[in-house]
Amino acid sequence: MQLGNGTLVSQFLLEGLTDTEELRPLLFAIFLLVYIVAVVGNLGIVSLMVMDSRLHTPMYFFLANLSLLDTACVSNTVPQVLVHLLAPVRTMPYRAGLTQIFFLHFLAPWECFLLTAMSHDCHAAICQPLHYLALMGRRTRAGLASISCLLALASALTHTTLAAPLKVCGPRLITHFFCDLPPLLKLSCSSMRANELALFFFTFLVALAPCTLVVISYIHVVAAVLRVHSAEGRRKAFSTCGAHITVVCVFYITSVLCCILPSSAYSGLRDRVLSVLYVLRTPMLNPVIYSMRNQEVKRALFKVLGKESAR
Repeated sequence: MQLGNGTLVSQFLLEGLTDTEELRPLLFAIFLLVYIVAVVGNLGIVSLMVMDSRLHTPMYFFLANLSLLDTACVSNTVPQVLVHLLAPVRTMPYRAGLTQIFFLHFLAPWECFLLTAMSHDCHAAICQPLHYLALMGRRTRAGLASISCLLALASALTHTTLAAPLKVCGPRLITHFFCDLPPLLKLSCSSMRANELALFFFTFLVALAPCTLVVISYIHVVAAVLRVHSAEGRRKAFSTCGAHITVVCVFYITSVLCCILPSSAYSGLRDRVLSVLYVLRTPMLNPVIYSMRNQEVKRALFKVLGKESAR
């Protein structure tokens, strides 16, 4: 990346979360606490699923992948935010900025596609229970996870490749607390038509298409549940799907809106607020929403702690 006069850009300046010195220690403590909770919670869930054979099912295969993705997402941004909360000058090397953009546009879309695969898993479990294990066998699970990864990789490579040759005009100040594509595009004086088209295309591929598939899956799920005559059966079915619906809502509301809107719709304050919610809230809440209220996970935890009878 170059300045408008042809000078190579070696680093960016980040606006950060706040310039108020009194708030920095408090924000540092909050971010550090949430980071520890998110990493320990998500890796703890993965460890339980590896150690307990009762959790070696399709649903928990996807949940383990989701937990690993959440750990990677929060680790892509929060450590750098913690450093900048203590640093007098918030700078980021050019290559580190592009690397962060790559992983932002790799991990977030991957999670979108993975949540879509999990909705398909839920649909198969409720609508076709007798064929569930055959429909969601190892090949199917591996295929869905691999396709999710490859589509996300295509998104990340496209955005990063198109962003690398852009020229920067004026100050190198990114009005955000981490390096993301929309605020970076605001600094460019190059033609951004290709970037905007890529954002538009991947908005459909990453956000609208998966969301549509999730809605269709749950229309079929709700219809199947309503055909169940037993009130207890309907309650169990809805409780199985409720966690996934909650996770989908939290993820889409807090991440897609701030990660994939074009630069013309960009608002620094709005984007930072939504980004804080995504960076902190989603990875921390997913283990609670999806697992800690799940009786099978609780039994696995009690077994590891040697208190299985306590359940």
